Amino acid sequence: MAMGLLGKKLGMTRIFDESGVSHPCTVVHVGSNVVTQVKTAEKDGYESVQIGYEDVRESRAAKPTIGHCKKAGTAPKRFIREFRGAGDSKPGDVVPLTTFSVGQFVDVIGISKGKGFQGVVRRFGQKGQPAAHGSMMHRRTGSIGCRSTPGRIWKNKQMPGHMGATRITAPNLRVLQIREEDQVIVIRGAVPGANGSFLVIREAKKRPAPAKA
Repeated sequence: MAMGLLGKKLGMTRIFDESGVSHPCTVVHVGSNVVTQVKTAEKDGYESVQIGYEDVRESRAAKPTIGHCKKAGTAPKRFIREFRGAGDSKPGDVVPLTTFSVGQFVDVIGISKGKGFQGVVRRFGQKGQPAAHGSMMHRRTGSIGCRSTPGRIWKNKQMPGHMGATRITAPNLRVLQIREEDQVIVIRGAVPGANGSFLVIREAKKRPAPAKA
């Protein structure tokens, strides 16, 4: 089976465990995950399982996507991603929610919220400069080290610029609930992106999955 699922962030809430402890969590819809292609080392040079999520009307999809999904016997998908590794899936298979188990740790990948053009105080957490006594440099960058030596600004210098709208991985988040009737997974903590954005959920790379009985 595939090593992960695709989903859509529905929003955050909280749930209480048996001890009455409140856990902040994110609800992710993961229904309609379908295998669209299985790549092999012999044919493609590497092994992976490609999954599509959320049906889209053919009038809204590109022709290459329509033809690609028709080979798998499924409707065009809005969100398609690959998971490396060999699997026992075949095109057209529906990937179940039970790919993961309650208590398992997962990595969640998404696109963070865009925050536009921001200064160094908000973008990098710099403390800023004097706020009184005639200072006119409250939230300015300050010195960036451009003198005769080295005579230029070093790469990766913290400067004002575009913030957010980047690919973020939230690692080692625990699965609290799997609700098959609602086609959702409840994950402890916050995940990247706004409500309604697409997510990739994979097995945690730094924490192994629990042994299956």
